[in-house]
Amino acid sequence: MEPPPPSPPLPRLPNTADLTPQHLAFLDQHFRTKRDLSRESFNLPLSSSLSQLCSELESRLLQHLTKRTVSWISRSFSAKSSLQRLSLALQNLSLRTSPQGIGSKRFQWVLSEGIPRLASEMNRIESLRCYLVYLIVSETAVQLEALVGDLEDAALFVIARHTGNMFSLKLSISSNSEDAASKHDNLLQAIKAMSDIEEVLVGVVKFHPQWHCLLKSVDTRVDKILSVLRPQAFADHRAFLVSLGWPPKLLPSKNGSDHITNLPNPLVLMQEDKRRNYSQSFIALCALQHLQNRREERQLNSSLIKRDTQNIQLWAIDELVSPIASRMEYHFTKWSEQPEYMFALAYKVIRDFITGIDDVLQPLIDKARLIGCSAKEAWVSAMVQMLSVFLEKKVFLLLTERYKVKHLKPDVSSSWLHLVDLIIAFDKKMQSLLNLDTCFLAVSGSFEGLSRGMSVLSMFCNRPDWLKIWAKIEFKNAWKKLKSELIEEKAWMTSKKCISGIDTEQEYLLLTVEDHKAPPIAEFFLKIIWEMIERCQTMPSSLLRAQFIRFTAGRFLWYFFKQLLFRFKATELCPDSSDDVAIVRVCGLINAARYIWIKLQEWSDAVDFLEMKIAENDSSKPIQDDSMDNDCFFEEEIRSLSEMETNWLMEIIAVVLRQFEVLSWKYVQNNDSFGDEQVYTNPVEDADLIVSNDFVEALDSLKRWLHTMKISLNKKDFLDLWRSIAEGLDHYISWSIVRSENWFFKMGVTQFEADMQALIFIFQPYCARPQAFFPCINEILKLLKLKKEEEKLMQAFLSRNENGSECLHLYGISHLSVNQILQVLRYKIWAG
Repeated sequence: MEPPPPSPPLPRLPNTADLTPQHLAFLDQHFRTKRDLSRESFNLPLSSSLSQLCSELESRLLQHLTKRTVSWISRSFSAKSSLQRLSLALQNLSLRTSPQGIGSKRFQWVLSEGIPRLASEMNRIESLRCYLVYLIVSETAVQLEALVGDLEDAALFVIARHTGNMFSLKLSISSNSEDAASKHDNLLQAIKAMSDIEEVLVGVVKFHPQWHCLLKSVDTRVDKILSVLRPQAFADHRAFLVSLGWPPKLLPSKNGSDHITNLPNPLVLMQEDKRRNYSQSFIALCALQHLQNRREERQLNSSLIKRDTQNIQLWAIDELVSPIASRMEYHFTKWSEQPEYMFALAYKVIRDFITGIDDVLQPLIDKARLIGCSAKEAWVSAMVQMLSVFLEKKVFLLLTERYKVKHLKPDVSSSWLHLVDLIIAFDKKMQSLLNLDTCFLAVSGSFEGLSRGMSVLSMFCNRPDWLKIWAKIEFKNAWKKLKSELIEEKAWMTSKKCISGIDTEQEYLLLTVEDHKAPPIAEFFLKIIWEMIERCQTMPSSLLRAQFIRFTAGRFLWYFFKQLLFRFKATELCPDSSDDVAIVRVCGLINAARYIWIKLQEWSDAVDFLEMKIAENDSSKPIQDDSMDNDCFFEEEIRSLSEMETNWLMEIIAVVLRQFEVLSWKYVQNNDSFGDEQVYTNPVEDADLIVSNDFVEALDSLKRWLHTMKISLNKKDFLDLWRSIAEGLDHYISWSIVRSENWFFKMGVTQFEADMQALIFIFQPYCARPQAFFPCINEILKLLKLKKEEEKLMQAFLSRNENGSECLHLYGISHLSVNQILQVLRYKIWAG
């Protein structure tokens, strides 16, 4: 952002008292009379002689500088040669290996001549360096002194011309108009001088930071001049605004905001001469602000202090807001119990003036080269901050005091929530006004990246105690909404719409509540959570938004998790129960946990939550768990949900396996189960395959449990569930067969194979090859089907070699141990 170069003022002739005798003699010699000034033929030889004289002086100066430079270079070469000779002498000295030692002539020469000569050359170079530094300091000091002198002259002229209001109604008088124009030119000249001074000081800070005394001296003198010029510029600008009729009168009706009349914009109605004068005053203020920002940036960088880069305020626009704010506050005070009228009036003023301000002031900002500054944003920011300050001092301060009184808390809470609703709606309207010309920004729905002044909620950035009060009120209000739904049993039941679509074979992503088979309470709970999260979206600070969400949504999540745990503990899962109500309830809780887990993960992947998590990590808040993924906002809540979901699935698996064990205990422990005299019933699909009577009830119960869970449980968890059950059954049956010492006759092997095929067949609807999930049972069947010669060879080999891995791989056995294999073969052979 660079201010425009001011037009150079006409050169003024110096006073005769300021001229030296040589200058006076020169002028008397060439200009004896007034006619000599207009004699063109006489001026040409004079101009030629002066040009020739300047050329001669320049050549002499260049020759003198060349001689000095050559002299310095020659001395540098001399010192360099002395250093080289000394280095060579030291290298050849070799005191330790030389037989002559310290008493050698070479060493004596180095001590007597070489080192003193080197010291002399180094002193000479240091003297030259000090001299050059002195010249640079002197030149910089002289340059700064000249610039500060120009600044003081221009400032003195501006102050001397301040006899009243330079932009009053008397501007039509020629003398006053010329005086105002001259004053404005001198103001720009002073700003130009300060800008030049700042350029020099930036170079001093960059290349010579040790010259802090010079910096302090110049800054002190410039600050004194600025302390006079800046109030003068502001006073002149305000006087001109008054002459324009600013601020306009606000004419709201007595009924409130329904009939507020349109407000005229004096900036649009300016005449040409006033428009020109206002433009000059506006640009001067912009140039002063730009200069002030440069000075602050240089001073803060030198002191390593971070500067607030989010400030988009412009002094000239603040001067528009200040007088109109006093008139608006008069109406605000009358509407302390009706805050909706305050927001309506503020929105009306901002909207009616924003187009005119953009049309009139934005070209002036561009002319002032304030890159990146927007007249609309500065106007909205200044008006929003004005409203925020009033609400903070006159409304929220009173509500906070009343909140501390116990019997007033309910009324204060409702007033607080109503006021926050109005603020959120107002902030969204401000965003819409700013995004009229850039519609793609309106899609984001967030104020991230804008100034703190763009949102009324920014008042909470300076009052963390108010933020906690707001969070408590929001939490209690949300809990009141959820509490009435928790006692409704229908809210915990999965709808028929969820169950109707579960048998489809088409693969799809689980996205909706129906796909997850979650009960309605989960969707209602997430809706409340998201409403609380959206309440703080217009707050500009990512860290404070994160804190508000932790106080409200985060705390609300843990309360709901407790409700899930209480409901699970109240549901009795027992193997002896034939009622499916308990298992359906538990499946509903698992589905709710799964659905909330998915939604929290989706939210955590959003950009807003990633920025809030980064802000938390960058703050002083300690990380509780080093293993936690620091990029996930709801990591701890997601982890707790995952643990609950896993534990509840394990409970179901344990109940199913325990019931199957109880019902099949007689089957696996009966030594006559696989004898030749067994009677077989209950044919299945293949007529050659029959199921043992003692095994039928266990299979029927298992099939009923799986069918109920298939209907009630979400697809992902049911997949994990039936695979875990299959793995548990495989381990239980294989272990029971090995440890029970059952005799396997020929018909017994056929019986066992038929029973296992019936068991595997139950899992057929859930997998194309369910036998792959029963590896131990399949390997036992392989062992039982071996021929007698193969059995003896395997038994003999395993008896000699306990590892026997090569032999087992040949038969496709990898899940049974050697002892288990020998146990199976021993009873089959013994029975044979």
